[in-house]
Amino acid sequence: MRLYSDEFGKLWLKLSKELKSQMEVGLAPTITEGQLNVLELLMTNERMKPSDLIEYLSTTPAAVTTLLDRMEKSELIVRVRDEKDRRIVWVHVTDKGKAECERGTLVREQLLDTYLSRVSAHNQKLLIYLLGKVAN
Repeated sequence: MRLYSDEFGKLWLKLSKELKSQMEVGLAPTITEGQLNVLELLMTNERMKPSDLIEYLSTTPAAVTTLLDRMEKSELIVRVRDEKDRRIVWVHVTDKGKAECERGTLVREQLLDTYLSRVSAHNQKLLIYLLGKVAN
């Protein structure tokens, strides 16, 4: 079995690097893949506190703050103080952020479609099923 884990590891690393690199190229110069992840979270949840993002992004509070600072400077998000409790800050997606999120998901979809088109529809289903088994 060790042979398979070595081969799986090599293929996974190669694929991950390629996808990350191609995503960054496709998203540039407007957003990064990390910013796309934040935009998608915010689109799903409408508004979030910066601290809510930490668990989804698996990072530190300082890194989230830096990421949000850059996104706010690029006008992808706005931070708004809560009207009832001024200590709470809500993060909202701007119209520009919504447009970039749509563009980013399209870039990712086209990229993944290119990879998946290399195998038949049956094997695509099988791949998704098997990856689901491995992931869960």
